[in-house]
Parts: sequence; structure tokens; C-alpha cells
Amino acid sequence: MSSARLKGVGVSAGRASGPVVRVADPLPEPAATPAPADPAAEAARIKPAAEAVAARLNERAEAASGEAKAVLETTAMMAADPSLASQAEKLVTARSLPAARAVFEAAETFAAALAAAGGYMAERVKDIRDVRDRIVAELMGVEPPGVPTLTGPTVLIARDLAPADTAGLDPTKVLALVTEEGGPTSHTAILARSLGIPAVVATTGLLALGEIRGLIVDGDTGVVEVPAGQVQVLAAGAGKEFHWNGVGITFDGNRIKVLANVGSAADATAAATNGAEGVGLFRTEFCYLSATNEPSVAEQTAAYSAVLKPFAGKPVTVRTLDAGADKPLAFLAPEPEPNPALGVRGLRVAFTRTDVLDRQLEAIAAAAAETGALVQVMAPMVATAEEASWFAERVRAAGIAKAGVMIEVPAAALTAREIFDAVDFVSLGTNDLAQYTFAADRQVGAVAALNDPWQPALLRLIALVGKAAGEVGKPAGVCGEAAADPHLAAVLVGLGMTSLSMNAGALNRVGAGLAEVHFDQCQLAAKAALATHDPEHARLAARAALTPRRQH
Repeated sequence: MSSARLKGVGVSAGRASGPVVRVADPLPEPAATPAPADPAAEAARIKPAAEAVAARLNERAEAASGEAKAVLETTAMMAADPSLASQAEKLVTARSLPAARAVFEAAETFAAALAAAGGYMAERVKDIRDVRDRIVAELMGVEPPGVPTLTGPTVLIARDLAPADTAGLDPTKVLALVTEEGGPTSHTAILARSLGIPAVVATTGLLALGEIRGLIVDGDTGVVEVPAGQVQVLAAGAGKEFHWNGVGITFDGNRIKVLANVGSAADATAAATNGAEGVGLFRTEFCYLSATNEPSVAEQTAAYSAVLKPFAGKPVTVRTLDAGADKPLAFLAPEPEPNPALGVRGLRVAFTRTDVLDRQLEAIAAAAAETGALVQVMAPMVATAEEASWFAERVRAAGIAKAGVMIEVPAAALTAREIFDAVDFVSLGTNDLAQYTFAADRQVGAVAALNDPWQPALLRLIALVGKAAGEVGKPAGVCGEAAADPHLAAVLVGLGMTSLSMNAGALNRVGAGLAEVHFDQCQLAAKAALATHDPEHARLAARAALTPRRQH
């Protein structure tokens, strides 16, 4: 029996229970008074404090790997950014602010600029505020906010978690993670999946529960229960080990490629180490988010080669720059837009800057030749068959044999049959496809439930693409976060997907899950999920159809 039951969005699969530890909220705003007696000396305290924070984050990064390592390194770079310290120092000397207050205000200036950019850049607001709070704590001589030292198995609850805190979690001590804010595509959600920790986000009313002894957390359904009596300590992996032989295949022999999403050489190494059969999404823009000038063809070739190298002889799908107002790259000089998510981004940038696209394709072709990776290229934010045809012609002219597109705009899903006439393959970006289908910003916690990848409307769009792929005999994959859920992965296979691409930490779990089910079970699970009216019933219906029957 439970004394309370809350509903959030399940973002990392598994069921766990145990005692609760609450993560402290961020530090309050530091006071703007008293004015320092020696402003120059006060300003001089900022840089060493920032360097100390960066050093601690880098130390934690050294002990981490994969996505956790990348997130900690990125946060450390933000802490060491000289522009943040410089702006804070100017506020001390110009306005006689205490160092802590100056850092707070300088960081908020950066955060406001990132928030205004929207999309991927807006996701970094949490990072800059995390760095701010760590430097402020260092200057004030207090413990930084974040996860306290855990003495035993714990269910962590928080308003939200900074990515650097999630990256540093110990899966042997953290049974589950529940937050009141956040969304299914946040870094916190992605990292929880990579660590194999059950997680539920956007859990309204969580912190209003007051003092509670324990929780039962279901990362599949998003249900969080407060037990009436003593809570049993149960880890998600208790009694269950995942054994995958590195080949994506159902129990009855239906071949499904299990691939990785990467954005850097470190990601690629982690993916190869975890047994990825190739790369289903190489996000090239992640190499250039801080570039003020367009990298030369030679520089791009070197960057791409470093990512492709671990996958010599294996398939790699490279996505051309998904840049624009939501991931602004300085060298493309994007115009300000009132609604960045609906503006000039992805392939739309290339229509006016064909030179940038052509140089990128030249570099991709050179990197493929240099590394021996089996490269194919796809474009982001394609809406029509005409756009797909235009892109495919440029790809083939660059000497790359296979051209494809991302299906992340509903119009593209609805005209998938016509798009297949122009390209060799498609890949579904379920994060954006959900966002555009439900008119729900994926970074806004209040609408997080609409971006649940189990939404039947989203699954029906995917089914249209799978049907078109089957009719023409061409590959259709998924490279959105939906593929990282083992049950949903099986449903996607049943909907006609021929490959699944995910974060490195989910590969073993998904590969092992596919090996336990028959292909007709995947089809039955897909049919059952499509017939439901909400994500919760879709999950339950699919799960019932996917009960292992290996003995058959």
C-alpha cells in the first residue's frame, strides 16, 4: 500500500525503492553589500576561485568516462572561461560589488543570452548557473550545492539536478532519481539512462511531500509512490544482468543494427568500447559551438577523422550542421528570430550558404577516405521531398554514395514515401519530432508529458515512416532518445525501424533486450501501443506483448 502517488515523466527505465535523500536547492542570491574596502583585492579573488572549481571538476572528469566525462569536462571549461571571470572583476571594480555578487550577476548575463538563443543553447543555462553557484560557494567559503555524500543506497530527490551533479552520481549508491522539474531530453535524463539509474522528471508536487522516509520509483511508467510503511531497498538491476554479444538481432534472427549517437572523439571511443555496431548519428556541430570563424576543410577533416577512427570498416551516419538560431554558430551570423525553433536552422541555413555545406561535405568525404569508416550523410530539419532531393544531389556530387534525411518535422513523416524517392535512407529524430508534433518546447518542464516518446500520436507518425520504408525496401532508423528505452526499442522495431541509435550507456541494455524477444512480439507490441490513447497505457500494452518467451 502507498500513502501517496505522484505522476511524472519516466526518462530512464527500471523500478527501484529505498530511503530518500533530498538534494539542497541552489544557494540564495549573494548580497550586493557591504562594498569591499579594497575593490582591486576583492576582484583578484575571483580568478583563483574559478580555477579551483574548474580543477575539482576536471579531477572528477578524470575518474569518469563516456558521456559523464564529457559533461564534467564541459562544465570545467565553463568555470575556467576567462570571459566570465573578467566580467565579474569589472563589476567589482566599477560598482564596488562583493566578489560573490559580481560572479552571480556576470553569470546571469551569460545565462540570459543563452536562454534567448533557445533550443540546445538554452539547455546550457543550467550549466552556467551550476558553475556560478560553485564559484560563489568557493568565494563564500561554504559547501557548494549539489548531491551530498551518500553513505548507503539512496533515492535522490531534487528540484532539478545540474548535469555535472548527475554525471558524478555513483550508480552503486543511487537507486533512483526523481526531480520536480526537467524534461525527457535534458542532460540529466540522458545521463541517468547512460548510468542505468531509473529516473522520473517533471514530478509535480514532489517537494511538497515534506519529510518522507522512502519512495518507490518506476522509471518506465513515471509513477512515484510513497509507501505507507517501511520501504524496502531494491535496486533496479537486482537479479538482472544484461548479456549482449554485440550483434543487434531478435531472438528469432531479425537483424536490427544497434548504433551510437556521438558528438566528439571521446563519445566515439566510449561508443566503440560499449560495443556499438557503428554510429547512427554523428552531430558535427558539437565540434564547432565555440568557433568564431568557419573551420577550414583541413580542420574539419581532422575533427571528423578523430570521431570516425574507432569505426573503421563500420557504418557511420554523419549529420550535416544542425545550426541556426537554436544552435547559433558565430561564423554563420544568424539573424535574430522571434521563434528560433521554427526559423532558419538545419538544412534551411544551407539554402543560402551552399558554400558552407559544400565545404563540410568535402571534409566528410576526405575523413571517410582517411579512416575507412563506411560513411553516409543526412540533413537535419528537412520538411519536403524537394528539399531532400536538393540535398541528395549535393551529397552525391561531393563523392559520397549514400544520402539521407532526418525525419523530425511532421510534414516529412507525412510525405515519407515521396522523400524515399529522393534519398537512400531516413533517420527519425524523435526529440524534435515530438516537440513539433505537440507544439511543446522540449525544455519546458510544464509540457514535458507531451514530449513523452510513448505518446501514441508520435508512434503513429513513426508507423507511417516505417510503412513507407517497407514498401520501398530502404532503411529507416531512430536516433532520438526513444531508442534508449529497451521496451520502446522493441516497439520501434515492430513499427518498421531497421536500426536504433542511442547513448553509449544504453547499448548493452537495448541489445540484450532485443535478443530476448521475437520479431512478431515487436509487431504485436507496436500494434498494441498504437491502439492506446495515452503514454501510460501504451507502455503497459507494449510490455504485456513483450513478455519473454524464449522457450518458443
